[in-house]
Amino acid sequence: MTNVTLTRRGDQARTAAGRLFGGGSGTVFALLLLICVVISFVNVTFFEPPSLMAFAKTVAPLVLLAIGQYFVIVSGELDLSVGSLVGAQVVIAARLIDGEESRTIPVLLLMIAFGALVGLINGLITTLLKVQSLITTLGMMLVLFGAVRLWTGGAPTGALSEAFRQPGRGGIDLPVVRQLPWALVILVVFVVAAIALMRSSYGKTLIATGDNERAAAYSGARVWQVRTTAFVLSSVMATFAAVLIGGFAGVTAQVGQGLEFSAITAVVLGGVVLGGGRGTVIGAMGGALTLQALFTLFNQLALPSTIRPAAQGVIIIAAVAYAARERSRPVASTEPALSRDSESRSTT
Repeated sequence: MTNVTLTRRGDQARTAAGRLFGGGSGTVFALLLLICVVISFVNVTFFEPPSLMAFAKTVAPLVLLAIGQYFVIVSGELDLSVGSLVGAQVVIAARLIDGEESRTIPVLLLMIAFGALVGLINGLITTLLKVQSLITTLGMMLVLFGAVRLWTGGAPTGALSEAFRQPGRGGIDLPVVRQLPWALVILVVFVVAAIALMRSSYGKTLIATGDNERAAAYSGARVWQVRTTAFVLSSVMATFAAVLIGGFAGVTAQVGQGLEFSAITAVVLGGVVLGGGRGTVIGAMGGALTLQALFTLFNQLALPSTIRPAAQGVIIIAAVAYAARERSRPVASTEPALSRDSESRSTT
């Protein structure tokens, strides 16, 4: 057995061992299936249609946030403002609608415009002013958090209309599943749109930008526009997640807190590499499903809620460590070995 064969087998073994935190959506879906099987042993009704539909309502906002975060991370940046944006959007909606059904559509349009504006500001500050996205979005997170607390005095007021809450808690009555949640329908639409977007020229340019910014610029890509659009998409996805969360959970002072870290954890769990250039939107979606299933398992086992951030921290650290190891590991070249084999055969 040649050294080249041994090297290749070693690389394959390392890749298989690290797929969970370094790429490959197949592994995260296998983990999702394993967690669901464990849940079914703890709760025998988990796979019944009503329980699955309830799980879909819960996980839909996180999947939307993960898809939006995926756009930013795969471009080589990071968005820490989505959690505060979700909280701000829900509080603003409740304050402006104040229970009036006629205000629902105008407020929804205002929310989308506000979300796009936040993403645009994040993108332009990051790309044109050359401020690191970690600092930009951290600042935006604090601005939104502080502004909402200042506006409401720390206690959200107003009420969401029934029409506003329908996407988050309503559904279509069906004979088998009893009710197909609107959240699941909305989620499917956005997942299909995200897959189509990543298969378009924009998606390819987005990945190329995250992989090698300079090479993408030399090839004619407008890097600043591509990344700014990714931030806008992230904020718009956070806005729709806020609509679902507001409908499902209502308005509280804690709404949205920590969701930015949950979204990042879901994305890296799905194999998207922090730093950009690697990963799929399907993997990010699988990471969100797996993370929510893990939280569901924690609830079924009656574990304390404080274990959630600890689990997220372990996943993020493992993902970053694996990505750093992959970048620092030199790529094995087979040319010298092959040339030596050729020379030995020629001399014999």
